[in-house]
Amino acid sequence: MTWLPTPHSGFHWDGSNRRFFEGWYLRLTLPALPASVAFMYSIEDPMGGQPQSGGTAQVLGFGDTYHCRSFPDVGQFWAWRHRLGVGHWRSTQTPAVPRYLPPDLFERTVTEGYQVTDRWHQGCLHNPATGKSIRWNYAIEPWDGWGDRSSRPQATAGWLSFLPIFEPGWQVLMAHGRATGWLDWEGQHYEFADAPAYAEKNWGGAFPEQWFWMQCNAFEAAPDLSLTAVGSWRQVLGQREQVGLVGIHHQGKFYEFAPWNARISWAVAPWGDWQMVAEKAADPRRGLPHLRVELLGTCDRPPTAVRVPTEQGMVFACQDTTHGTLTVTLWGDRHRILHATSHNAGLEVGGRPWTTPWHLGDLSRSPRKLNL
Repeated sequence: MTWLPTPHSGFHWDGSNRRFFEGWYLRLTLPALPASVAFMYSIEDPMGGQPQSGGTAQVLGFGDTYHCRSFPDVGQFWAWRHRLGVGHWRSTQTPAVPRYLPPDLFERTVTEGYQVTDRWHQGCLHNPATGKSIRWNYAIEPWDGWGDRSSRPQATAGWLSFLPIFEPGWQVLMAHGRATGWLDWEGQHYEFADAPAYAEKNWGGAFPEQWFWMQCNAFEAAPDLSLTAVGSWRQVLGQREQVGLVGIHHQGKFYEFAPWNARISWAVAPWGDWQMVAEKAADPRRGLPHLRVELLGTCDRPPTAVRVPTEQGMVFACQDTTHGTLTVTLWGDRHRILHATSHNAGLEVGGRPWTTPWHLGDLSRSPRKLNL
């Protein structure tokens, strides 16, 4: 099947000088090690000349080791308008205008920077404090966008996301895919083939005050399973609301639990425990069964702080791990469709500092209540 780019793949900046950010998140999981690497790129106020103008590249890798480099020159940033294509150079051996480069040319001439498309991802970052570097270069084979594999990808936040209503916007670009290439982590070289790959993005001029997130597409017993779930406070026409969403891709079929079609509940600790339940009614006219999904995420290791865009610029306002445990159970009517567990999950809480658990809705029917 021909891969169709997901909605919102292109760069969203309208050329104005209003406060604006756009960020991209890509994740590569190497289950055999086991290890996972999360790449986080962002650009703020791309017109330049503003207090927060500039870019950032962050990488969370082996053992949740964290790398971060600023890219202050917005003139070295480029992005495509109508499909996924973005890059930023910090230093290069060629004076060429920043643009997508053939991978071999990028490897020879860009001494620090990155470039991403829906088919390729490569880059290099240096740590001036240690003198060590990380480099990566891999091809991507997309499997699932957001929706059934056999249909045109959907907007993650629905059709209203095409209007300037929700801030910030959010889109899963690739819920599931396969990556083949290499990664050089501070002198250790790793080659991989058909490794699970994932990509998403967000953008806008408003910044969420609180959120949590769960993601995994490396379930050993279910290699064709991908899960993305989120809960947050967001702005809708200037008003605040709590919203949650769960998306499951399994064997080419998409199961969506969203505010417009499901009842969603959660209980999330400031760190270490995530529980989420979503349920949607049967629709006999369309032949759709009653569906219920139960998610349980845990992490017994300390989080790693990462930077996120805020009104004040990039600050440490997010706690992350790529080594969480996540169990997914999906029920259809009275039978179990799937049950899978992974120890390679991405788990996150973010926004203003949490001091108490965050509850929404009723989890009384859940198989295990969190000790919150």
